[in-house]
Amino acid sequence: MKINSRRNWIKQISAGIAGMAIAERSAAAIDYEKKIINHSKALIDPKDHLKITKIEIIPVHTMRTIFIKMHTNAGIIGLGEGTVEGRIPTTTAAIGELEKYLIGQDPRRVSHHWQAIYRQAFYRGGIILTSALSAVDIAMWDIKGKALGVPIYELLGGPNRDRIRVYGQAQTPEGAKQVMAEGYQSMKVGITYSRGRASRYVENPDFIQGVVENVRAIREVIGPKVDMGIELHGDHQQQASMQIIKALEQFTPWFYEEPLQFQNLPLMAEMAKKTPVPFATGERMVTKWQFRDLLTLGAASLLQPDVTHCGGITELKAIATMAEAFYAGMLPHAKEGIVGAVASMHVASSIPNLVAHELPGLQAAPADNIQRSYLGKSYIKKPLTMKDGHIEIKGNIDAPGLGIELDDNLIENERNVPEWEFPVIIDSFDNSVLDH
Repeated sequence: MKINSRRNWIKQISAGIAGMAIAERSAAAIDYEKKIINHSKALIDPKDHLKITKIEIIPVHTMRTIFIKMHTNAGIIGLGEGTVEGRIPTTTAAIGELEKYLIGQDPRRVSHHWQAIYRQAFYRGGIILTSALSAVDIAMWDIKGKALGVPIYELLGGPNRDRIRVYGQAQTPEGAKQVMAEGYQSMKVGITYSRGRASRYVENPDFIQGVVENVRAIREVIGPKVDMGIELHGDHQQQASMQIIKALEQFTPWFYEEPLQFQNLPLMAEMAKKTPVPFATGERMVTKWQFRDLLTLGAASLLQPDVTHCGGITELKAIATMAEAFYAGMLPHAKEGIVGAVASMHVASSIPNLVAHELPGLQAAPADNIQRSYLGKSYIKKPLTMKDGHIEIKGNIDAPGLGIELDDNLIENERNVPEWEFPVIIDSFDNSVLDH
């Protein structure tokens, strides 16, 4: 009897513990659902049928890019961006080719569609195809966030920070003064020309001294507390690039960006060992596989993938996670449109290894009477706001999905704006073509 009583007692206790565990799991599931789904802002029930009905493509030549609107049967519209600047018609065609697969699909299955589009293309990793994939990937994440009533960064694990550091860009001391006046606390300085010309394979003291004089003047303007990256932009051959790198070490640069074209990662890795200043690169690279090679070789310790090129939000998050395993920082490229920049900021919000973030430029914007800004004025209804060199997450990108809406006048503002083209850079010495 005593043995049976003890067995019954153990059974009762075990049942009670099991019941408590089930209750805790149920409560945890309910709590998780409450966190992931904002029922007051969710546009549909998670169980509702949702399918893609149309992809609307909007060339935005003033920003050298393409925005898309992904329409659904529930009336939820997802915004996306994918571009190869200077190749807008080509990228437009590539995005249009994805419509056949996507029509009728549930956009909430973002990862599945990413794999289907990328792996079934046969030819993989080309920047045209991955830029098209970027556009639809971002739009699907936007739809999913809106459907659930939460910002995209919540779907990526939640925010790791309250604000995102951004940096300005300058070429001259006067430009640096303007960057500081705009509220930035960090910047990068473009080094392409010196003494009025581009560099050659090996440079003379006069050319190098011209670079040094310009950077010294900028450092004197901004002071020692402002981080100053050096943008080499892949415009220099190895020998001249290394001459510039060594000559500018005295100014303690924040980083050297694109010291070489990325096709020569082994050589870049050798160069990286010869300076204490970190290398940054990646804006022309796509997918986690290319960045895997960069990290394995040690060619750069600051990664600059562009969400509109590399494969979208899905791939940018994967690249950031892989970079963390190599103790590499993220310095996302976002030079073109504001939709892509905001998408990239959602990823930047969620990762631990963010260094800083770029903002779109206005290189192709015409000098007309329409007021535009790198923070999105004339492109989105509520432009971003910058404070103390940062973009606060709250109030900027904390609405469901991407948290932005396109300006009602966007298409009219873009009317008759010609497509931007990369200029051919010629060496004035012998009329040969140079890198860009």
